[in-house]
Amino acid sequence: MSIDLKLNITLTLDEAALEDALAEYDELQVDDMIRQVLDKAIALDDVHVEVLEGPKTLEDYDQYQQNT
Repeated sequence: MSIDLKLNITLTLDEAALEDALAEYDELQVDDMIRQVLDKAIALDDVHVEVLEGPKTLEDYDQYQQNT
């Protein structure tokens, strides 16, 4: 039997680490990256990740850097 858990998690990442991770996988988005990390850490049947704040892609990150 599956059990659904809904979480609200805030992650703080080093800017260089986030940029490196996004640059390594050019088409990868932050929500996809978090989904993969969670899926590899725990055997999950289904993972839904949605970024509510912060950059979602490498292009978003570049724009974020220019605005700060």
